[in-house]
Amino acid sequence: MTLDLAGQRVLVTGGTGFLGSAVCRRLTERGARDIVAPRSRDYDLTRANDARRLFDDVRPDLVIHLAARVGGIGANLDHPAEIYLTNLLMGTFVIEESRRHDVAKTVLVGTICSYPKFTPVPFKEENLWDGYPEETNAPYGVAKKALLVHAQANRAQYGQNCVYLLPANLYGPGDKFNESVSHVIPALVKKFVNAKQSGATHVDVWGTGTATREFLYVDDAAEGIVA
Repeated sequence: MTLDLAGQRVLVTGGTGFLGSAVCRRLTERGARDIVAPRSRDYDLTRANDARRLFDDVRPDLVIHLAARVGGIGANLDHPAEIYLTNLLMGTFVIEESRRHDVAKTVLVGTICSYPKFTPVPFKEENLWDGYPEETNAPYGVAKKALLVHAQANRAQYGQNCVYLLPANLYGPGDKFNESVSHVIPALVKKFVNAKQSGATHVDVWGTGTATREFLYVDDAAEGIVA
């Protein structure tokens, strides 16, 4: 069933990011009355008091939680503890403040990095708990997967309306082309553009060349989130 957004106030954490910008555009097209995309400099969602202040200020009808500390392989190797704790705290406080403020619906967006290392492509939801994530992705993936457990527990105990979505690897306009934080498609585009501009004779690509990936266009992901 399509959600009626007319006249609704929607809080989109991470609303200025890659996926968040696409979601906010789709919300506007769907007639949302007021879309709030807070900046981290104004509300640090890793702090309980800031999260509560945000919800007190906004009083949202719908919450879409997209804020995340995320990066490519390089960032994951250099900052695993920060990535784990930041994502866990932000999601925890958003879920709890949504519950305390009786938000009608809370949409949590997880990550394909939560799937086990050797999950066959295409991924299926029933594979999610079949093993441990790929090691460099584990801090991010496990933190995000913990939010699914939190949402399920709150639904069971409090009847909280939480929805947890697991999109595939995203690509499209507005993506990050910084090799230290970008994902595979923008990272490869950047590598090949740099090689062409510098006159390089070859490009080094991480991995064995046998890996398979599942990709989703960012506007299609936004459509699914807002549906």
